[in-house]
Amino acid sequence: MHATHRTSLSMLHRARIGLLLVAGLVLAACGSAAEPAPGPSARRNGIHKIRHVVVIMEENRSFDSYFGTYPGADGIPMRHGKPAVCVPSGIGGCVRPFHDPDDRNSGGPHGPVAGRLDVNGGRMDGFVEVAYQDAVDACRDNPSAKRCGLLRHPDVMGYHDARDIPNYWTYAHSFVLQDHMFEPNWGWSLPAHLWLVSGWSAKCTDPYDPSTCSSNLQGVRTGPSTTVERYADGPLYGWTDLTYLLHSRHVSWASYAVSGRAPDCLSGPVSCYTKLRTGNTPDFWNVLKDFTDVREDDESAAASEPMRAFYAAAARGTLPNVSWVTPDFRDSDHPGASIRTGQAWVTRIVNTVMKSPDWSSTAIFLAWDDWGGFYDHVAPPQVDANGYGLRVPALVISPYARRGYVDHQTLSFDAYLKFIEDDFLGGARLDPKTDGRPDPRPDVREAKPQLGDLRKDFDFSQPPRKPLLLPVDP
Repeated sequence: MHATHRTSLSMLHRARIGLLLVAGLVLAACGSAAEPAPGPSARRNGIHKIRHVVVIMEENRSFDSYFGTYPGADGIPMRHGKPAVCVPSGIGGCVRPFHDPDDRNSGGPHGPVAGRLDVNGGRMDGFVEVAYQDAVDACRDNPSAKRCGLLRHPDVMGYHDARDIPNYWTYAHSFVLQDHMFEPNWGWSLPAHLWLVSGWSAKCTDPYDPSTCSSNLQGVRTGPSTTVERYADGPLYGWTDLTYLLHSRHVSWASYAVSGRAPDCLSGPVSCYTKLRTGNTPDFWNVLKDFTDVREDDESAAASEPMRAFYAAAARGTLPNVSWVTPDFRDSDHPGASIRTGQAWVTRIVNTVMKSPDWSSTAIFLAWDDWGGFYDHVAPPQVDANGYGLRVPALVISPYARRGYVDHQTLSFDAYLKFIEDDFLGGARLDPKTDGRPDPRPDVREAKPQLGDLRKDFDFSQPPRKPLLLPVDP
């Protein structure tokens, strides 16, 4: 590390301690409206019955592509049992959603521009033309071209149901399905995963100085990760993530990931994904290890735990208070990968937690990071210039989760941050004015009035429900 960077890190460390002391004195003098989490010997009520949050993030599926025909959900509009919506094909006529039994799909472009084109001002009709623009151009000149067949049965308009993903549907039937969970940002995987742990996606001209960060949702060449060219050993991300607050309050956490193929491309074809091979954990999905504050707090080991450590901790009953669990390409449900394999991986994790001594105090949040180019009929609400993005599937699995409940609240991954903050941090937020490590994020997403409250998905008055162990490969 450069000497100037060591000096700046030391100054930042002293400054943030001073800010925390000042904030503590102010709270002591004025009182705090936030409810502190009870100590280990206190009787736990309400949200504080949850002592372990496990966040599992799968990849690239829209809500309609997985739960568009789920009873009671805001799914694909139907008339007489058939889809009532029809998306322009680009060469005349349109394509209706259809059941797709294929185990592997190709999806479509899913960068921030593609997202806005899919939404098309709220008309939700750009999916086919965006995914198959080359075929559209070719077929306009030659309608008999072989590629025109793609436009008559494009898999971005296909949906799966209980025949294809039975375990996901069983979890929805037995626990909570959220049908208005939106990706927190426009675009692809990296910004979504950054948002998952920090409430922001940005690019920093100097990752050692949070004040140099500004919003960024772009791709590999211009996006948040491009500082790796200047700082080969990282860190890449200089703003504040949730673990900074967890560390300061002595709340245990870990990020577990499967080592395997690299994760993402902004556009197809499928060969773009399948040719990316590495023995390392996918950096675009497992981002915490590349945050400056994680390294300053000497938490790099917690940010890079292997999956075997997760299984061992669950078996012992020593899960951290907060866990993020990340697949590799094979297990991710990502276009090009088998959804059967991805479902099996998720089921194995859920079964492991359910068999753990920690089950009676755990909440599992399962979601998919972005829509992957697949059709969805709900226009996302705008909360700021960065999002929301399109809807994604999301489930809550817990012994206190409401049974068969469909949550219609407007949610995004910001709701996960909010829940963790309310449970373990006394309601403290990733807020530059109060968190002791200010950065120039444009807003505090957890405080947005549109954002729902995950506590509504639980019934803490009920006794803990027994595990629901499912076959890994039904």
